[in-house]
Amino acid sequence: MLNKYPLWKYLLILLVIALGVIYALPNLYPDDPALQLSTQKSTTVVDQRTLATAEKALQDAGIELKEAEVTSAGGTLRFNSGEDQLAAKPVISAALGESYVVALNLVPTTPDWLSSIGAGPAKLGLDLRGGVHFLLEVDTPAALKQRLDVAASEMKNAMRTERIRYRSVEVSNNAVMSIRFLREADQQAALDVLEDQFPEYVYNTTDSGNEFFVDVSFTEAASAEVEAYALQQNLTTLRNRVNELGVAEPLVQRQGSNRIVVELPGVQDTAAAKRIIGATANLEFRLEAGLDANAGDVDTLTFRDGSGRTARLERDIIITGDSVSDASSSFDENGRPQVNISLDGKGGSQMARVTRTAVGRNMAVVFIEHKSRSRFVEGEDGKVTEVRRSYSERGIISLATIQTTLGNSFRITGLDSPRESSELALLLRAGALAAPIYFVEERTIGPSLGAENIRLGVLSAQIGLLVVMAFMLVYYKVFGLFANISLGLNIVLLMACMSLMSATLTLPGIAGIVLTMGMAVDANVLIFSRIREELKAGLPSQQAIHSGFNRAFTTILDANITTLLVAVILFAVGTGPVKGFAVTLSLGILTSMFTAIVVTRAQINLVYGGRKNKRLFI
Repeated sequence: MLNKYPLWKYLLILLVIALGVIYALPNLYPDDPALQLSTQKSTTVVDQRTLATAEKALQDAGIELKEAEVTSAGGTLRFNSGEDQLAAKPVISAALGESYVVALNLVPTTPDWLSSIGAGPAKLGLDLRGGVHFLLEVDTPAALKQRLDVAASEMKNAMRTERIRYRSVEVSNNAVMSIRFLREADQQAALDVLEDQFPEYVYNTTDSGNEFFVDVSFTEAASAEVEAYALQQNLTTLRNRVNELGVAEPLVQRQGSNRIVVELPGVQDTAAAKRIIGATANLEFRLEAGLDANAGDVDTLTFRDGSGRTARLERDIIITGDSVSDASSSFDENGRPQVNISLDGKGGSQMARVTRTAVGRNMAVVFIEHKSRSRFVEGEDGKVTEVRRSYSERGIISLATIQTTLGNSFRITGLDSPRESSELALLLRAGALAAPIYFVEERTIGPSLGAENIRLGVLSAQIGLLVVMAFMLVYYKVFGLFANISLGLNIVLLMACMSLMSATLTLPGIAGIVLTMGMAVDANVLIFSRIREELKAGLPSQQAIHSGFNRAFTTILDANITTLLVAVILFAVGTGPVKGFAVTLSLGILTSMFTAIVVTRAQINLVYGGRKNKRLFI
């Protein structure tokens, strides 16, 4: 009995190994930390003169530049380290001025021939690259109140249509709308109309002297639906905002019932990241109130330009920023910043319907920002607790006369700076947050700490690899050499799989790779021990090899499948570092099964498979 593979099997194994080596190669070419230069104005371009200005500023600041080049997207400045990249950003921003946007970036250094076949390096996680970690909490009670605020306008329109007189409509912070009437007949008529047109709410009637009230609140099912929608919408909006920031490999995911984790690798400017991520800005478009307007239906708001001017606006909202389908920043004919707005179909129809009968009147663009205040209260037991109160700030951006019926496209002027216009356009493009969010936890990992984590992680992997290889070589001699070759190929294939899947490598992921090394040789230990037992039982060498692989296979398969199931569960329910560990462990199990069984046997067959009764060095 001879242990030999047919030729096609050897060729197939060589093909898999060759592909693994090719797709693992990009990991030898790590991304360069860089600054991406682009322009705010269409009349400004990034050219060699711009790069020369930037290079001179860096030279004066003593910051070493690796390479500068003009690209189709603007300009790229490459640096030797993340520290130089971070130090250069404020220097370049000051040298080029507000007309240019300077963004942190990572530029790949993978050779073109590898990139052309889709090969790229594995991405580094937050703990290896450095960056910022935020834990955000969604204010779900505020989401309920905001939904009732919108419903209040709709209910007022319904009562006006039915000619029902009401005195006031107020929404409290505990998500209860109170509609006040002066006549019981109006109260009953309104109740009939509202229950018919808005059945998703709960209605209660009360009276106090000569005043009659209808209290509107959510049903339990509707409340849960609004809260779930607020969390999901905030997740989507935050992902859009992070994508607009241009961060490589960001993480935005849900944690628990009302919290969201945001990780931005490579970002060190936490103030800028918090300003964009945490901004709960939105817009409202309202008509200016006439002199005869009911005081209860009018809000007096100030302008955001600091002039102290005020305007009386109708409380009824034409549309909000939720109706914006696209927004871009530019400059008007006088060189002042503006935002070009495009509305969706519903928003455009609503805008046209209202402005058709309001030509000649003033329409205001109101900027709304939801904020919170925290104070610490000491209880009777001496325990200090944080009490957070949410509130909204409203300011008028512009108040302009409607010259003609507005449609799906128009522009907002009256902004203070290009940065304000670009950030407002970004927020509108990304969508409004369905509820305010609060920063519960904030953590910054510097690039130097990330580099130290890489150094220590690689060192631990190297030590583990050398110890395992030495043990296998001493204990199993030539067969140990076969196992060591398979182990090296296993690491290569594992890195190739991570690169192909664009998986993120984290510090726990490196731990998963080290664990995979032990699991890979564990399969070989089972096989080699079985071969030794068969030889001691008197079987010929070829039969002992065949029996050793066949009988150990079931044990190896069972052990690896159970471990793989645990790794899949870890990936499904885990977050952040746990996912990183689960990814490398899962891939490592699959690649180690291939190398420990197929590749190791191919080597043994090549050396021992063609001769009978050849002595085995095991």
